[in-house]
Amino acid sequence: MVKETLILFTIAAGALFAGEAEDKRMEAAATTLKEIMDISDKAIPQDLFAKAACTVIIPGAKKGGFILAGQYGRGFASCRQPDGKGWTAPAAMRMEGGSVGFQAGGQESDIILLVMNQKGMERLTSSKFTLGGDASIAAGPVGRSTSAATDITMRAEILSWSRSRGVFGGISLKGSTLRPDRDVDEKIYGKVVEPKEVLQGKVATPKAAQELISLLNKYSGRAN
Repeated sequence: MVKETLILFTIAAGALFAGEAEDKRMEAAATTLKEIMDISDKAIPQDLFAKAACTVIIPGAKKGGFILAGQYGRGFASCRQPDGKGWTAPAAMRMEGGSVGFQAGGQESDIILLVMNQKGMERLTSSKFTLGGDASIAAGPVGRSTSAATDITMRAEILSWSRSRGVFGGISLKGSTLRPDRDVDEKIYGKVVEPKEVLQGKVATPKAAQELISLLNKYSGRAN
């Protein structure tokens, strides 16, 4: 009996701490978005944000050390509500892989992606897709408008930015993969949910995500 009780306690404690870890990651995603959008002259262009179908925020993505330089991290995606007003509850996402090259030491970067069309939105619910392979991606421009954007940028399915050591700007993530993080979704929502249902606005926003969704509504509540 004592052994069974101990096992149940261990399982419950593990679930509790796992939930706390996801809540903290959600808070980190909200903080990342706020700090980047509050940059006076080098934020994500407001007109691009207004046109985006979805966004993916990965706070503190890690970059590998010697020889292999690849991104990996966990974050959250949110898409426009079906009526275009506001944003859906977040679905957990996982980024892995990336470029291969020489880099001494590792570092962390905050990464933000803007998914610019319906096709890109549909990719977020697939089992896995490759940036620059399955989906076209370009380094996003910075500033309050897209006056500096190139034609390639404007045609890209996904635009990407990163902030590392206080420096914010567009980044190429070609070769990285994105996929739903279903285990994390189950911890957040307390049940098995389909990423597609979450990103279509069919799942209520959990308390831990309210700040993040509130900020998305603040910076771009409705698509143009």
